[in-house]
Amino acid sequence: MGELLNVIDVEATCWAGQPPAGQVNEIIEIGVCVVDLEARERVARDRIMVRPARSAVSAFCTELTGITPEEAAGGVPFAEACELLLRRHRSDSRPWASWGDYDRKQFERQCNGPQRYPFGSVHVNAKAVFADAQGARRQGMAGALRTAGLPLEGRHHNGADDAWNIGALVLYLVERRQWSYGV
Repeated sequence: MGELLNVIDVEATCWAGQPPAGQVNEIIEIGVCVVDLEARERVARDRIMVRPARSAVSAFCTELTGITPEEAAGGVPFAEACELLLRRHRSDSRPWASWGDYDRKQFERQCNGPQRYPFGSVHVNAKAVFADAQGARRQGMAGALRTAGLPLEGRHHNGADDAWNIGALVLYLVERRQWSYGV
């Protein structure tokens, strides 16, 4: 295998308005797509369900993501999810990418206590790279897929499917020699 990149997409608890009293946004799903940048292919796909500790999955969240309260309750604790990223995907030593900065910032928020941040120092905002390469404004993943002429595979707002689709957008940029770690 060549140079590997972890593409990460998270889904978090969410509500139609403000969170209910005492609740906060928490990661409930981590989608991973491993991209071999040299072979120019997506080589692995993973879905880690995370049990929320300080919030509940709302009806709004279920409608958006498809994740039910029962499914989230069956997930692993956040600390274990971070360990799985390290063990399965060597997240502390591989560069990683996400669509925008939300995913990185959400991990930073949830790792501000005793939990070790599971990623290395190289993060790429794939949304920014795509926008710069297109000479256009930043857009959502589904819009970028349309711009690139690529299909949306699976369900939008499913972490594993979104990571897989972002992986396709990374490869679109790689093929055009527009992928870079400099953004």
